[in-house]
Amino acid sequence: MIQRHLSEPRLRPYLDASGADLQRAVDLYRWNARVAAAFWEVLGHGEIFLRNAIHDALADRHRRRQNPGTWFDDPRRELAPQAHSEIEVAKRRAGHVSAAALPGKLVAELPFGFWRYLLARRYSATLWPAIRHSFPHLHRGDRARLERPVIRLHLLRNRIAHHEPLLREDLGARRADLRDVLDAMDPRLTSWTFDDDFRLARLLTSRP
Repeated sequence: MIQRHLSEPRLRPYLDASGADLQRAVDLYRWNARVAAAFWEVLGHGEIFLRNAIHDALADRHRRRQNPGTWFDDPRRELAPQAHSEIEVAKRRAGHVSAAALPGKLVAELPFGFWRYLLARRYSATLWPAIRHSFPHLHRGDRARLERPVIRLHLLRNRIAHHEPLLREDLGARRADLRDVLDAMDPRLTSWTFDDDFRLARLLTSRP
């Protein structure tokens, strides 16, 4: 029954991983769902901290340059076309809010990928000198040392969001990636995020 309702293609990776034993495959499927949910919680904290850190840095840069509007308006046309498209979509989703409330609304509406790409090499001479100040514990202010784990976390987030198997993911390494990103901002954020991480830690060691 469960095989029909989950669909054979969806269950196939779990069957392959369990030697075609249906009960073991279903147990593995349940474990995958639980570990995905536990990871989603800590990733959510990390995403919020990351986007707020980048936003604060770029908003401060915008004010110091005495530019009109907000940094999302990109008066110097520094952002890539894709970033502009995502900002326009976020503005439509934000609806009619006050000018004072709009920046915060945009931060919430923009996807994780938007923030990830603001750490890309193309911005190393423009945005990064401002962004790096939000990551005071980053080793030598090395942009790539921040971008690489954020890329991996973004890919993991998308897999979880689409209910995909995590069987081949090095979840311990992704957990370490998140710790590295948070440590670069403020080690206290790492402690706060992982303070109640017992569920994820237990699940990572109890794969069927």
